[in-house]
Amino acid sequence: MADTSDTRTPAQIEADIKARRATLAETLDEIGVRVHPKTIVGDAKAKVVSNIDHTLGRAYVGVNRAVSDVRAKFTDEEGAPRLERIVPVALVAVGLVGLLALGTRRRRG
Repeated sequence: MADTSDTRTPAQIEADIKARRATLAETLDEIGVRVHPKTIVGDAKAKVVSNIDHTLGRAYVGVNRAVSDVRAKFTDEEGAPRLERIVPVALVAVGLVGLLALGTRRRRG
């Protein structure tokens, strides 16, 4: 059985009802904003941008590490170039470019 011994006055009951209505209206407004298409699209865009920023940050760190590793192989502790490593790599690169140039010449001819 329900307790019927409510000692509130009608004015207090009315004030409680008004307060609950205001709270309910605020909650409904908040739900309306959350399910609005613009809000959903904005949230999705923000999530994509965050994921892209995170991925780009990781890529930057990886590339930076790779560049540092390569630089360390071709320079000594003082930062001077190591010619004994640079010259062979440069010769190989020139040779590959020459072979590619000959290959494209033969295809055209």
